[in-house]
Amino acid sequence: MGFHRWARAIGAGMGLVALLLGLTGLPGQAIAVEDYTYAELGHRSFVGEDLTGASLAAANAREADFAGADLSQTILTKGSFYKAHMPGVNLTESFADRVTFDGADLTDAIVVDAIMTSSTFSEATIDGADFSGTILDRYQISRMCDRATGTNSVTGVATRDSLGCP
Repeated sequence: MGFHRWARAIGAGMGLVALLLGLTGLPGQAIAVEDYTYAELGHRSFVGEDLTGASLAAANAREADFAGADLSQTILTKGSFYKAHMPGVNLTESFADRVTFDGADLTDAIVVDAIMTSSTFSEATIDGADFSGTILDRYQISRMCDRATGTNSVTGVATRDSLGCP
């Protein structure tokens, strides 16, 4: 399919630039996306904030508070969320390659259809977290299955089921 035919197939009202940049909103308008790439976010509070589509790549969010925050469609690659407070966080469709979630509180988190390759979850609290459709390393799944309990209060999916635990 040629470029022009492909561009017409995108649909009415959605600009090519918005599609290529992954931005949505009203026709002709783009939503500002936060850029926290390489940022020092340790101990900061993002409680309940909407950070949809933000970049937190290589950010140091050690012990930061993301309780109830919307981090859907974010880029977290090579970030550190060591001991971060993240209960109820939404990480749907996020890209988190080589991210440290060690010691983080992911209670009741929604981590659906995300990519979390080479990421670690040592001693992370995952009670009620929903990992449905998320790509995780088999070793991490095995370790999380040893402590997976609870059912997500929003999705109704059991943590063990979302991880595919035996």
